[in-house]
Amino acid sequence: MKIGAHVSTAGGVDKAIDRASLIEAEAVQIFVSSPRGWTFKPLDSATIDLFREKSFKSSINPVVFHGIYLVSLGTDNQENLEKGVQSLINYMTVSEQLDALGVVFHAGSHKGRGFDAVFDQAVNTLERILSQSPNNRYLILENSAGMGDHLCSSFYEIGRILRALESPNLKICLDTQHVFAAGYAINEKSGLEQMLDEFDKHIGLDNLVAVHANDSKTPLGSSVDRHENIGQGYIGVEGFQVIMANPIFKDVPFFLEVPGMNGDGPDKENVAILKDIRDRLFSE
Repeated sequence: MKIGAHVSTAGGVDKAIDRASLIEAEAVQIFVSSPRGWTFKPLDSATIDLFREKSFKSSINPVVFHGIYLVSLGTDNQENLEKGVQSLINYMTVSEQLDALGVVFHAGSHKGRGFDAVFDQAVNTLERILSQSPNNRYLILENSAGMGDHLCSSFYEIGRILRALESPNLKICLDTQHVFAAGYAINEKSGLEQMLDEFDKHIGLDNLVAVHANDSKTPLGSSVDRHENIGQGYIGVEGFQVIMANPIFKDVPFFLEVPGMNGDGPDKENVAILKDIRDRLFSE
């Protein structure tokens, strides 16, 4: 179980490796373009080589990309749907260039139309993305907290999409805050086991390739997406001890997406908390 973090790429994508090293992260998640815009600039060969060299020397892996926030499988705006397709294809291409595990992305909103109404569009869109992406990288769908009209807060919805596509390259990232906000008491052993049973039933635990390790600023079942530092939210340090003790997660990388003790994003303190939990669990 590697403890990673989402870090900035300001100054160049290779700077992400430097920042991850500074906070003693063992894996890293990054954006390779602005998360709130459609603009994408391909990486040149020198940038690619420098990133790969730093990643190799630091032993920071896996590397995961996070897709931009504008992607929405359920949008009724065809221009934006096409932009979303191209954005994820671009990210998948770069994931191969930088030897990343793949691209985590949000399914977006159904805009009040409901999951069933946008299901075919979502499946067809993902099929197009996968068919035009490297076949040795993962497209990684993240569960949502269920806020508003967001898709994929339920394992049933995610499972339907996976079964429709039957692609070995479509995998899942489990966000601890989102699943807690969606109503699963993962801070307790029985609640965690119930969640994992439902995940396995609808999705299959073999499809889990990453965890977003975030405490929750809002209570159980709030359906609100608000991350908190580890130990400062409703899941708590004891909750993460419960989660990390489960053997299902032993070989799954954890990526912090927390606000940070000083409000600057994932930091050494949050990384250290998770490492301490892991080290105590696996030294017993």
